[in-house]
Amino acid sequence: MTPIWALGLMSGTSMDGVDAALVRTDGADVFGFGPSHFRPYTDEERAILSAAQGMWPGRSNALVAASEVIHHAHLEAIRALPPAEVIGFHGQTLAHDPERARTHQLGDGARLAAAAGVPVVWDFRSADMRAGGQGAPLAPFYHFALARAVGLTAPVVFLNIGGVANVTWVNPRCAAPEAPGALLAFDTGPGNALMDDFVMARRGVRFDDKGALARGGRVQDVSAIGQGFLQRTPPKSLDRHDFHAALEMVAPLSDADGMATLLDLTVDTIAKAQLHFPSAPVRWLVCGGGRKNATLMDALSARLSQPVDPVEAVGLDGDMLEAQAFGHLAVRVLTDQPTSAPGTTGCAAPVCGGQISRI
Repeated sequence: MTPIWALGLMSGTSMDGVDAALVRTDGADVFGFGPSHFRPYTDEERAILSAAQGMWPGRSNALVAASEVIHHAHLEAIRALPPAEVIGFHGQTLAHDPERARTHQLGDGARLAAAAGVPVVWDFRSADMRAGGQGAPLAPFYHFALARAVGLTAPVVFLNIGGVANVTWVNPRCAAPEAPGALLAFDTGPGNALMDDFVMARRGVRFDDKGALARGGRVQDVSAIGQGFLQRTPPKSLDRHDFHAALEMVAPLSDADGMATLLDLTVDTIAKAQLHFPSAPVRWLVCGGGRKNATLMDALSARLSQPVDPVEAVGLDGDMLEAQAFGHLAVRVLTDQPTSAPGTTGCAAPVCGGQISRI
């Protein structure tokens, strides 16, 4: 199809706000990037969303309140940008249980389409899970398009460090993202979530700015955490709270030692992901909030065998890449192209996920 402007929306497990970004795409290739906008959650809104974390669909005052936050924040983000021809709406993940083939992304795409006056593609994960997939991660097909758009020809890894960390190993020489051997993607373990929860509880701040607190701490051994998950063959995915036992293990430690230990756990689980790659990448490209943590980036550079750079090194926007991904995926759904494959989620065959709500 002729490339169109798609608006992608993302509210991640860090629950800091809504990322909104325009991307020009035909669903296969990326032809350009438009403006973007970040609509932060207020402290009150974040508390409402936190209260709904872990909940499954049902009748609950907490879910109703959280749904209103999601709707109005996303609508404000849409209205802050020029019009698009389609919107990709991820929603807010409250719970994710791939072992039982269930997931919950809060948000009503039909209501959003009616309010915005633009077709909305949403509920990206359910079809994949019905086909035996993990339902996550979903950005890998966009990573494949980006690798080709910036001229990469050798295997590369995109590392996203949000609340949970995930990797996409990309072979850009393949003909399409669903082709065998093109992609391997999976969650690696905790990203920022444990560190953010710890420093909020200890110091009442949302994150460890540039990793300054962790840099002064001593690492304690918590390597026993999550061994069952780490030893599993990918594809595999996590819920935000799956490694929360680590918070209990660092409870006796000082602020600095606890933060250093949780940061090391994130680095260690990412480093262990290398064992699953089909071949060594030529470099790692990091997106998400974790790339702004200098201590974390230094630790990754020390542990990984290849250069580690923020995605800005190849001209991409690490803050908005995940939002752009859902704009790109929305166009793939419009054109009936797969959005996941056995190598990205473990589904039985390539799947086109997402439902379309038209105005």
